[in-house]
Amino acid sequence: MSHFKKAVIAAGGAGTRFLPITKSVPKEMLPLAAKPVVQYAVEEITASGIKDITFVIAHGKESVVDYFSPDPGLETLLVARGDASSLRQVRGLSRMAHFSRVYQSAPLGLGHAAGLAAETVGDEPFALVLPDDVIDAKEPVLKQMLEVYKRHPGNILLVEKCRPEDTGHYGIIDAETTAPGVYRVKGLVEKPRPQDAPSNLAIVGRYLLMPQIFEALSRVKPGKGGEIQLTDAIQLLLEDQPVFACEFEGTRYDTGTPEGWLAANNAWADKLKPH
Repeated sequence: MSHFKKAVIAAGGAGTRFLPITKSVPKEMLPLAAKPVVQYAVEEITASGIKDITFVIAHGKESVVDYFSPDPGLETLLVARGDASSLRQVRGLSRMAHFSRVYQSAPLGLGHAAGLAAETVGDEPFALVLPDDVIDAKEPVLKQMLEVYKRHPGNILLVEKCRPEDTGHYGIIDAETTAPGVYRVKGLVEKPRPQDAPSNLAIVGRYLLMPQIFEALSRVKPGKGGEIQLTDAIQLLLEDQPVFACEFEGTRYDTGTPEGWLAANNAWADKLKPH
């Protein structure tokens, strides 16, 4: 049985790269094939055995959580129409997991968003998922990480090799290899210039975190724009706890950018074509 029973989905971002549509539609609700992007994150979490999910959202983004709430009016209509298959789909959404929400008053960074979930997570380890990163994988990526955790208990970050010239877009780890595709993290650098990067292993949107991260987050000084960086808190955790990173089997799409979202839709359209 996994120690991990809870997950947090960080969905507080403003989605400015998708304006004007994100003025009224949260980017997490943009469609990927016939489902909103955020549903892929929820499916990955529940397929990894985690059934308690907290959304961190901004005010005005309630539709992200409402999508997974029961809708008695719609269900009544579908029953009256005898549309059993649509009814199954609609009912299935709210039954996927136990959902709760906390509000992020301003986009003050991923560390700030994670810290807001302290109350719903409590004193236990949890998974943190960024729904922008949709990962097409045979085995859910979170499940791959939980397997690594069994062999290397500690905080686990998901990493992917990036092009050396792209290190400025990511948190980059300084690490030594402990097993194929698994690294012991010695340090983290947020968005280094290529010449300053300790490696080309970029942190992507999945984390398995121990509850001590909340105390570490409370000690982090806000950086530029008042943002609290999760990487700074993980750096503090390194003083007392092991932090590992693992690579994954699968293809990652950054649906937080218009070009990444289009690439994901093209890939899914291709998968759905009768071959």
